[in-house]
Amino acid sequence: MRPTKIFDQEAVKFNLVRIKKGGQTFEVIIDPDRMLEYKNKKISDVREVLRSEELFFDAKRGEVASESILQGIFNTSDTLKIAELMLHEGDVQFTQEYRDKIRADKRNKIIEMIARNAIDPRTKLPHPRVRIEAAFDEAKVRIDEVKDANSQIETIVDKLRSILPIKFATKEIQVKIGPTYAAKSYATVEKFGKIKFNNWQTDGSWVATVEIPAGLQNDFFDALNKLTHGEVESKIIGEE
Repeated sequence: MRPTKIFDQEAVKFNLVRIKKGGQTFEVIIDPDRMLEYKNKKISDVREVLRSEELFFDAKRGEVASESILQGIFNTSDTLKIAELMLHEGDVQFTQEYRDKIRADKRNKIIEMIARNAIDPRTKLPHPRVRIEAAFDEAKVRIDEVKDANSQIETIVDKLRSILPIKFATKEIQVKIGPTYAAKSYATVEKFGKIKFNNWQTDGSWVATVEIPAGLQNDFFDALNKLTHGEVESKIIGEE
């Protein structure tokens, strides 16, 4: 059995992932920013997410799960393997302080994106930021602290449209990604906008046309260049 860690009671506000198995509750302490990156597939190494490789019955009390119990319930005592399972299947428990911070940050980013890219289709003029903020409050928009801002904006704008007429300026972009990164790129492209055409080439490369909000163009190119290490061809083929 591993020795039980005793934590400073001044530092017991942990961000956790919790799972229930075999009648027991297990917890692992996480870095919340890294957890969001892991959930959004920006990192894949479990060790980057964990603040400790210990598995706990109760992290606040420092109650470490014994190897014998882990083996009996998970059929392994390898804490990294169990932690990986927990990150996929467990419940994320962010502290209230962190939830408030991340929601405020994402709310601000989404409002900025709308103010920068959207117009009132009746007047063809941008909406002032203060009007967008008021519409957020009136529509009782809820920000998901786990999903990134880009993947939430379409749902949020749909909700705002009952209060605030909104139309996004859009761009159609054609991309060609080589066979090494083609399969991995589909989800990233889809996250930014609507895939209007896609075709797999005989050499395994992928060609697609995607419609995205105009203001996401630079973020879109940055994400693809990072994912493919620059092995991507792209061109703007239409604007509206």
